[in-house]
Amino acid sequence: MKALEAYNLKKTFRRNKQNVPAVKDVSLTIYPGEILAFLGPNGAGKTTSIKMMAGLIQPDSGSVRIVGRDPHRNASALQNLGAVLEGNRNLYWRLTPEENLEYFGVLKGLTRREARFAGRDLLEKFDLLAKRRTPVEQLSRGMQQKLAFAVALVHRPKLLLLDEPTLGLDVEATEDVKILVREIAATGCAILLTTHQLQIAEILSDRIAIIQKGEILAEAPTQKLIQQFSGTAYKIEMEAALDETRMLELETLGLEIESRRFIYIDRSELLYKVFTILQPLPIQSVVKQANLTEIFLQIVKQGNNIND
Repeated sequence: MKALEAYNLKKTFRRNKQNVPAVKDVSLTIYPGEILAFLGPNGAGKTTSIKMMAGLIQPDSGSVRIVGRDPHRNASALQNLGAVLEGNRNLYWRLTPEENLEYFGVLKGLTRREARFAGRDLLEKFDLLAKRRTPVEQLSRGMQQKLAFAVALVHRPKLLLLDEPTLGLDVEATEDVKILVREIAATGCAILLTTHQLQIAEILSDRIAIIQKGEILAEAPTQKLIQQFSGTAYKIEMEAALDETRMLELETLGLEIESRRFIYIDRSELLYKVFTILQPLPIQSVVKQANLTEIFLQIVKQGNNIND
């Protein structure tokens, strides 16, 4: 059974005595264990679409199903939904991790005993057991984000909404969150990911949907979308991290570098200049492809629907 089904969602708001269409026509499906990155510029209709899918806003037309149930007609559908919100807004900062997990577990329909047991398992899984009685406000940003995941998962939802899950995290905490997301998907939980950090979306997602002006412009498997737009773009993977001198030379050429190991080249005429800078460092691979940032900007700028 599909974890999320949204068909032909539409929503118009009344502003300054005028009808303003926020979502014109959005359809999405997500399968168990799948990570779908839902991307769009500010004001594209992304947030309104998600709120309709989560049962928070009634659509003007269209339908939503979470594991086969309509969240707008059947509140029990929301028992299959979890969310990690940007800024850790799903935590009470004066409570401890144990107290947060018990509170939200009961709120989601568990008994206190079930919530305590589930909470302890999650604290152990996310390496937070030693901090179980520490007020959330005293935890590091990375620990708070791990706890936000635990709270969202305490009732074992089938669908997880992730809103900017790595925003504001340092490199180590970001890597921890990436691992958590992959592990959660591997358990069969479907994930709807929204982020403006397109490198994160490219690394984590199985499929991508791009929305602009209330309509889906593109929806495809991540690698298929990248291949479709790969023309004169290249991705170079180094065997080891780049040094500061070479980083500076490459950045002077206007190139994007990820994790000191991945170099993205959007113009073929720069390829041999890059090779000269990199000599004699060992290169892992050279792949002809665009990165997601370039693809996203191209699709949004064109504004044309490219779905098959």
